[in-house]
Amino acid sequence: MSRQRPGTPTLEEVAARAGVGRGTVSRVINNADGVRDSTRRAVRQAIAELGYVPNLAARSLAGHRADAIALVMTEPDWRLFGEPFFTEIVHAVGDALTDTPVQLLLTLVRTDAERQRFVEYARGGRVDGVLLMSVHAEDPLPDMLAKAGLPTVMLGRRSGDESVTYVDADNAGGARGAVTHLLNGGRTTIGAIGGPPDMYVAQCRLRGYREALELAGVEVRPSLVVEGGDFTEDSGHRAATDLLARHPELDAVFAASDTMAAGALRALRAAGRRVPQDVAVIGFDDFQPAHPTDPPLTTVRQPLEEIGRTLVRLLLEEMEDSPVAWRHVILRTELVLRDSG
Repeated sequence: MSRQRPGTPTLEEVAARAGVGRGTVSRVINNADGVRDSTRRAVRQAIAELGYVPNLAARSLAGHRADAIALVMTEPDWRLFGEPFFTEIVHAVGDALTDTPVQLLLTLVRTDAERQRFVEYARGGRVDGVLLMSVHAEDPLPDMLAKAGLPTVMLGRRSGDESVTYVDADNAGGARGAVTHLLNGGRTTIGAIGGPPDMYVAQCRLRGYREALELAGVEVRPSLVVEGGDFTEDSGHRAATDLLARHPELDAVFAASDTMAAGALRALRAAGRRVPQDVAVIGFDDFQPAHPTDPPLTTVRQPLEEIGRTLVRLLLEEMEDSPVAWRHVILRTELVLRDSG
């Protein structure tokens, strides 16, 4: 039998405060059926007033809850865990869980065998829900988890017809605003550095780039778009070098991530181009690259803390309520003006 620390409230004290039996308190804590709403509210109020903390180990042994969620990254390359986007998301989700009893487990799922193994692991009661990030277009893992009945929320989405609950930023709108800013500043030859073509986030950011040009009556030239970046600094460097070779008259670059924008700055510096005098540069994310950029980077800010809070809130709600319908949340972005564009 577990022992409470001296001075901490007990299950019996919660029961006495709520005017119910010990078993009723246990059923409320474990979200079991058969408890009237009025009784459930009284027990929860007693828990809050007394500051009672349930015996989580006992609940796990009883098979009710693991009190853990998994944050799953589906990229095949371990190195991407070191990119600012992923580390910032982990921090944001962790901060959102600070006042809960839920533990955060990080894992990487790359192959069909690993997908199946993770689904079996999660179905075995080791986690109560799953957060997915960096999911590519044809990845079956979200559907496998949904079929297994596991509460799942995605950061981003696989397509415009996503059937799993997700939280996303307004990627197309943010890119459209960034390119409109460049056009309003008199830039006429604006290159775009895109991310992986099979990721919807990359598609949306390039769509926003094209929409801004079309709205301004500017021709959308395929030769000014380099796709296939992987959101790393090296891929941004290669893309900017390619753009300069194709268009020496280039006077602006929109990159689909800050890390790729940092690589573009490096390529422009090597080519003797001044930023922003000769070429303006705008990134996306507002996550600090591995090294501070020179000049400081103008970028589209994702509301990172709000994304983390919303991911956690939706997942905890799905874990508690098991909604039959998925939910889609798109959060607003903001153009942050600095010295590069």
